[in-house]
Amino acid sequence: MEPSGLLVTGASFAAFRGLHWGLQLLPTPGSAAQDRWKWRNICVSLVHSLLTGAGALLGLSLYPQMAADPIHGHPPWALALVAVSVGYFLADGADMLWNQTLGQAWELLCHHLVVVSCLSTAILSGHYVGFSVVSLLLELNSTCLHLRKLLLLSHQAPSLAFSVTSWSTLATLAVFRLVPLGWMSLWLIRQHRQVPLALVILGGTGLVTVGAMSITLGVRILVSDVLRSRPHPPIPGHKETRGTRTCCDGEPVTRVDSTLSLRD
Repeated sequence: MEPSGLLVTGASFAAFRGLHWGLQLLPTPGSAAQDRWKWRNICVSLVHSLLTGAGALLGLSLYPQMAADPIHGHPPWALALVAVSVGYFLADGADMLWNQTLGQAWELLCHHLVVVSCLSTAILSGHYVGFSVVSLLLELNSTCLHLRKLLLLSHQAPSLAFSVTSWSTLATLAVFRLVPLGWMSLWLIRQHRQVPLALVILGGTGLVTVGAMSITLGVRILVSDVLRSRPHPPIPGHKETRGTRTCCDGEPVTRVDSTLSLRD
């Protein structure tokens, strides 16, 4: 048991809940006024991703021993970084339960439950902190995902900023999401004899869940932002407006809603 980890988790939960409430006092951009809660929620998620993603990348660069020995090799601050992330996921889950129905939020709640269960192992045991820090590299991709969603909410698609963000999202998804997931999966397979069976099952379940969601996410963004956005011959008698395209049956499809509900 790591009391300091639990203390940081509680402080992180309170800080992110406070940030949720604090953003209610700030004006929401007019273009996102129809969904103010989602705007605030994504802004808080962006703060978390910037903090933990950059922290994980910097930490692994300065202390590569965490990757060389993911079980025992870590500096004290690494545990705090993992605890901050657990506090955020708990706060975000509470925010979704408060503002959405269970039917709307169940997919992300399942994701958060899996992530919290895996990261909490490091906080409660003081081991596998390096492994958890590697997993936080995924937040670098989440930063691009959150920026993309904010652009969608503010009706900035299509635009140059949205195109750059979309390609950045796909690039970081490959480098900072799929590569770390592959590394962690390979490590867990190779070291399964040294890791308790319960943790192998828990870690394997988490990797499969997040991996499947990541691949699905990448395919949806590729289709929505790249393949469907290619120029196509105009349909006689149909006027296409900004942010609207037509599907195969000629019905208009609004781009803003294409993958807005997807989150890391």
